[in-house]
Amino acid sequence: MQKLVFFVGVAGTGKTTIARKLAERMPAAFLDRDTVGGRFVEHALVQNGLDPNDRDSEYYKRHLRDLEYDTTRDICIDNLVAGQNVFMISPFTSELKNPDWIEDVLRSAGKTRAEVDVKIIVVTLENMEMQKERIIARRTERDRWKLDHWEAFAARARFVPDIRWDLPDGAVKIFDNSPPLTEERVDELYRFIRA
Repeated sequence: MQKLVFFVGVAGTGKTTIARKLAERMPAAFLDRDTVGGRFVEHALVQNGLDPNDRDSEYYKRHLRDLEYDTTRDICIDNLVAGQNVFMISPFTSELKNPDWIEDVLRSAGKTRAEVDVKIIVVTLENMEMQKERIIARRTERDRWKLDHWEAFAARARFVPDIRWDLPDGAVKIFDNSPPLTEERVDELYRFIRA
């Protein structure tokens, strides 16, 4: 059975790090929305006289956000059609609220729930100072707004997304990534995905 695993959560929680650790154990197409859309989004922002790293502007939200997510979705569909497991890394905030979104992905891939096991790992950090340290340590210009407006970002960061997909019991795991990411903790996530 193919696996379609979503790693969701806000910036700095460690979504990509966790997904990479799990990709060492399970072959999967690795689709980080920032990698998929980053270059063309930056180009479009610059062409419109905007900060290439601003993912909080109204222009980005109105003109580029869905383009970035839809492109990642389309690559996911292509990989599902090819029979690959897929890891999707991004907040997916709007998509998780739309019960039809996941059904459309599977339908577009010509797949059924019996063929593709959908799992969601919600990566959180109880320790907001650790989250800030991780964001600083990765040194990306994209994070400048978050750091410059830390109080506003931190208020948004303390949430578990509203998931309205019709998934079986046990398909969603909330994972606090504050403790060290030991092999035992990676094993826990691997068993969750494989179950």
